[in-house]
Amino acid sequence: MTVPKHCPGSSTFKEPVPEYMSCPKCGTEVEIWSDEVCLPCPNCKTIVFKDRSPSCLDWCAFARECFGPEVYERLKGSTSKESKS
Repeated sequence: MTVPKHCPGSSTFKEPVPEYMSCPKCGTEVEIWSDEVCLPCPNCKTIVFKDRSPSCLDWCAFARECFGPEVYERLKGSTSKESKS
């Protein structure tokens, strides 16, 4: 039996994959990686937030240690969906 090198719940953050969201203002497709929270739309510059499902960041007591404090705060602390133009 092989022991994983890291928590399987963290793989989408540590091995990011692209996700595609539509800009709520202009409809342009925006590529947001799984380790990002938001990006400005390349067309109209509106901040597009990724839909975030519950993850180990929400329930694991070791998440801050696993990701490191800077990454943890960036991923966990940026959950506001306030649009900025």
